[in-house]
Amino acid sequence: MLLRFVGKRLLLMIPVMLGITFISFVIISLAPGNILTSLRMNPYISEATIRMMEQAYGLNRPLLERYWLWLWQVLHLNLGVSVYYHASVLGLILSRAANTLILSVSVILVSWLIALPVGIATGMKAGSRADAVVGGLSYTGISIPGFFIAFIMLLIVAQTGILPTGGTTSPLYNLLSPADKLYDRLIHLILPVTALAIPQTASYARLIRANVIETKKGEFVATLRARGLAGRRVVYVHILKNAINPFITLAGYDFASLLGGAALVETILNLQGLGTLLLKAVMSMDVFLIMGDILIGSGMLLIGNLVADIALLYVDPRIRSGL
Repeated sequence: MLLRFVGKRLLLMIPVMLGITFISFVIISLAPGNILTSLRMNPYISEATIRMMEQAYGLNRPLLERYWLWLWQVLHLNLGVSVYYHASVLGLILSRAANTLILSVSVILVSWLIALPVGIATGMKAGSRADAVVGGLSYTGISIPGFFIAFIMLLIVAQTGILPTGGTTSPLYNLLSPADKLYDRLIHLILPVTALAIPQTASYARLIRANVIETKKGEFVATLRARGLAGRRVVYVHILKNAINPFITLAGYDFASLLGGAALVETILNLQGLGTLLLKAVMSMDVFLIMGDILIGSGMLLIGNLVADIALLYVDPRIRSGL
């Protein structure tokens, strides 16, 4: 059953990916100018050189033909060459992917580890003083964007020196022992993870609180309590199991959104991740690098949703019975 479900979802990903990449390619191609526009303004670069580069990168061909050539290269695991970096797009993405993946996973883990108990506690004690305090903090966290938090934290750290002010590792990282490398990675993650996790945690906590309040009003909760089940078991087994379903799905979307949403935070903190790579690609109109980032980001979104749906199959028997 699970293999059939996964197989169907993987097959559905093919037309979705084709649609996303085609629409993105058309929008990028219709934008005024391209990466060679700035080179045309350079008096030291001849028009013959520009035409040669256009031919080499296929920029002088019709739009549909360019998309087909790009897609054919992708099917052969070749995402093209970045005109801006003069390097393989796949190599550039792979060199940055680990940093962004580590950051994204860390943000999700920290957000869930904090938001889950806080959301449950405030949901079970709605209207209390603690609920009011946590609610105020949550609204504050939601209203402040991650890049602004990163900027404020960077100013504080620059004045105090208690943490590294940016980057993913120290300059002498390669000379450190394995244990010191792990510690170095962790302390460099504190700033970006905190900046991105604060609004994420606040949002999760509010949503979990609301869902717990709604779930505990259900008739099945009163029935369980009438049967004499312990209050803690009712909360952590039955209420939580029914309240958490929407957030498993949400985690799949958030994982992919963090890959792009971390761009400003990565730029402020000088993190060499996919966000900064995409930002530079857009600013330079590097079409192949932009398409490579979109392809990876879209794939991560679809895979994240698939993993979330698989998790739902194990959590909720009602979904399994519907397959």
